[in-house]
Amino acid sequence: MSPDRRSRIQPTQTAPTSRRTTANRENAKLSTGPRTDAGKQRSSLNALRHGLFSHAAVLPTEDPAAYQLHCRRFIDELLPVGALEEHLVQSLADTAWRLNRIPALEAKLLAAALAKPATNLTPADPADPDLAIAQGLAEQTRPLTALSAGEQRLSRQFDRILNQLRDLQTAREQSEGDPDETEEAEETNDTGETPAGPGPVGFVLQKNSAKASQEGPTQTITARGVM
Repeated sequence: MSPDRRSRIQPTQTAPTSRRTTANRENAKLSTGPRTDAGKQRSSLNALRHGLFSHAAVLPTEDPAAYQLHCRRFIDELLPVGALEEHLVQSLADTAWRLNRIPALEAKLLAAALAKPATNLTPADPADPDLAIAQGLAEQTRPLTALSAGEQRLSRQFDRILNQLRDLQTAREQSEGDPDETEEAEETNDTGETPAGPGPVGFVLQKNSAKASQEGPTQTITARGVM
């Protein structure tokens, strides 16, 4: 191919790349996230719900080793037996893990409120830090309310799972029964009365000894068999 032909082809190869680059830059300008206060608040609420009720027990910002230790403590304390009890204990640990996130999320909301400077102040207003705090908290009212509602929901869920686990473990323990009580029940006679225990050992021995002296060795063996 001659140099003249290559020079004519090169611009047609680079032109689409330049157009794509320009289009990508324009699209990036459009994807800057929420800009209005209402949009930012909705985004904050969505992030809050994701943090509390995410299907993933461990978020990317959390320590998997700490989560495993957390679950192990629940297992060691509640001692589940069988798949159903294990499932309830795991659900209980996950719910408690999510509940433990709430103080950190609340602290972040309050820190964001404190960090935001006060607005709509007149020149005559002094630089009052309490006013800035009040304005910041007012803007975080909805996220804080959502956080409180999420905490109540998780607390009810925790109590419900714990009650289910306790009922299941109680039923299992009752079905297993006490070996001593089972033996006593088997010894109960047909009339529903428990057979009386043997009388005083000393008295019985004295009575059998007297009969043995009168009736001979055979009766002595029979008495021992009864004993």
